[in-house]
Formats: sequence, C-alpha cells, structure tokens
Amino acid sequence: MRPETLYADHFGLSERPFTLLPDPAFLYWSKAHRNAYTILDYGIFSRAPITVITGEIGSGKTTLVQHLLKNTDDTITVGLISNAQGGRGELLQWVLNALSVEVSNDASYVQKFQILQDFLIAEYAAERRVVLIFDEAQNLSVEGLEELRMLTNINANKDELIQLILVGQPELREVIRSPQMKQLAQRVTASFHIPAMDAETVAHYIRHRLHAVGGQGSEFTDAACAMVHLQTEGVPRLVNQLCDIAMVYAWSNDQTCVTEETLQSVLDDGLFFAAIRTAEKSDAS
Repeated sequence: MRPETLYADHFGLSERPFTLLPDPAFLYWSKAHRNAYTILDYGIFSRAPITVITGEIGSGKTTLVQHLLKNTDDTITVGLISNAQGGRGELLQWVLNALSVEVSNDASYVQKFQILQDFLIAEYAAERRVVLIFDEAQNLSVEGLEELRMLTNINANKDELIQLILVGQPELREVIRSPQMKQLAQRVTASFHIPAMDAETVAHYIRHRLHAVGGQGSEFTDAACAMVHLQTEGVPRLVNQLCDIAMVYAWSNDQTCVTEETLQSVLDDGLFFAAIRTAEKSDAS
C-alpha cells in the first residue's frame, strides 16, 4: 500500500487529504489567506521595497509562497531562500545562489556585491524585475536583516532594482519593529499577519480538502470539526495532523466518518502530541 493512499480507498478518495507537505493544489482560500495573497501581489506590483507576511507555525505561509511562485509573471525574476542563516557575506552568497548567479568561491564581499549589482542592472535593462523571497525569515539575525535593507538601496533613477518579501513567524514582526531596525521598518510598505482559523473556518477547511480528493465533506461530522478546532486552536498544520490520524482510526474501525468518539480515541491514545501542550496550557491557567 502506498503512503499517499493508506485509508483513501476506504473513503473513496483519490489520495489522503490531510498530508503535511505544503501543496498549492490543496490551498484553502480563507479570508485571511486571500488578504495575505493580495498583499503579496500588491507588494510585487507596486514595487514595494519590502513586503512582510507573518503567521504562526503551520499557518499556510509556505503554501502561499509556492502558489505565488506558480503564478508569477515571467517578466519577474524570483529567488527563493529558505532558512538562510549566517553573518556578513554569507547572506549575500545565499542571494546569489537563489538567483543562479555564479561567483568564484574565493570572491571577496565587495566582488560578490558588485556581481549582484551588475546582475540587477542587467535585469533592469532587460525590463525584468528581481524579487527575493525569504521564507522562515525569523531565523535571520539583526545583522542579516540590516544587510538585506542595504540591498534595497540599489536603484536606477527612481526605480527599485530589487524587492524583498520576508515570510516568517510572528517574532519577525517584533524584530522589525524594534528600535535598532527603524530604518528597515521604514522600507516595509506592505505587510499582513495570518491569524489562526476560527471554528467555522476550520470546518470549511476540512471539507475543502475532502472535496479536493473526491470526498463528500461529510466524512467528518459537525461535532468532530468543532472538536478539531478546539484541539488545534485553528492552526492548519495541526488540523492536518489530527484529521489524518483520525481518518486512520476511522478506517481501522471500519467507520464511514470521523466522529467526536473517533477523535477522543486518538487523544486518549496520545497520538496527537499538540494536545498535550493544550492540556498543559489549561492546567497552568
């Protein structure tokens, strides 16, 4: 049995609807995600120097980025950088790699910067714009963020030669708003924070993913959807985790739908680790 099918045949589905890998094909356009994508679009086409998108772990940020990459105009050169770290010079190497710009291993910082600047000018002359997307940007150091700000100073006449999109967890916003990042914050002209889903949105999200693989949407009862929201606090990645395990349990018990009892069995058996944190939070309050 292939991992992508597992319980799928039992429910008459073409594949598992709640896998954890980011997949634009499953993208659920909640109001928040539509707004976030609108801001991404606005940031690119308004030539915003820096656009910032934040959200909790598993809120769907990376899936949005992948959807953006699939739908970006071919006159835009995009470089995607994930989990970039390092000090001065190393970040510049990440940028050059993302843009497929070759540079000698022993090139100095100044030489690398000049190579990047020449590339940006060449792209501008060819009427192409360059956009750098930094996913998991909360991992960048203050020095790294300052180095990125310096890149936005490269311009031709009144036009920006490079635009930055910073995507990360909520702490990214706090770093950018800190006093030492004042100059960087002034370059941010478009931003949006993706909140967790409410109970109604979680129910729509679950049924959307079921419909995407040929399901009816009734594979989860209304009460089960409400319980999923309660246990996951509306974080999409956690919703996927809990729903996937719950469907395995329903399949193993030859059930045609997931109920509150199914979910409770998963929780009682300790297979949804995030629920432990939820319980601890309740005990501490």
